[in-house]
Amino acid sequence: MNRDLRQGHRWAIEEREYARHERRRRRRFAYERLCARRTALVAVDLVPFFVEGSAFAPAVVPRVRELADVTRAAGGTVAWVLPARAERSGEWAVEFYGVRAAEQYRLAGGSGAPAQRLWPGLETGPDDLVVEKSAPSAFFPGHCPLPGLLRARGVDTVIVCGLVTDVCVAATVRDAATLGYRAVLVADASATRSDAAHNAALATVYRSFGDVRSTAEVVRLLDGKSAGSV
Repeated sequence: MNRDLRQGHRWAIEEREYARHERRRRRRFAYERLCARRTALVAVDLVPFFVEGSAFAPAVVPRVRELADVTRAAGGTVAWVLPARAERSGEWAVEFYGVRAAEQYRLAGGSGAPAQRLWPGLETGPDDLVVEKSAPSAFFPGHCPLPGLLRARGVDTVIVCGLVTDVCVAATVRDAATLGYRAVLVADASATRSDAAHNAALATVYRSFGDVRSTAEVVRLLDGKSAGSV
């Protein structure tokens, strides 16, 4: 039977990984409570270059839109993070990717006002943050203004989603955790090139950096329907 990749990844965390944390901390998820006003949804690289490049991306877009709507309604922050456009490809990028691919990545974020570069159907709200990053991670020091903007809003928890799971999404989660943020990766609101790559990234995040949750679970935590919400 042919599979419709537009339905999203078949994702899972192995039961032994859940059991490992349950033995350590007596619960499956580290962060069972969310304070919405101290939480930010961080949506990574949802621009045409990356959306068009992933067969799994059509499932991600409506889930990100739902997460953004719920986060705003709950009083949280929505942050859209886009690739910055450098004046020229770095020497390391040319050497590593080759001239053609390095130039494609340099231009990946598009041109024009940042808010207008998002994939059609994703819209910013009046209080949303829209920032650019010049590194895979939105939290790598000196390469994105997001950490300072979130600190100014009193944010201590980030819910990360977008493209691609095993590169910029995972890098953002890892650096956020390193900086002391409570981090959650939304598994079905992120995508990459294959289920294997997606699930490998999820496993690493869950094991060492943050929770891995579904859109439905995050929505329940944010909209107050879960006993774990505050």
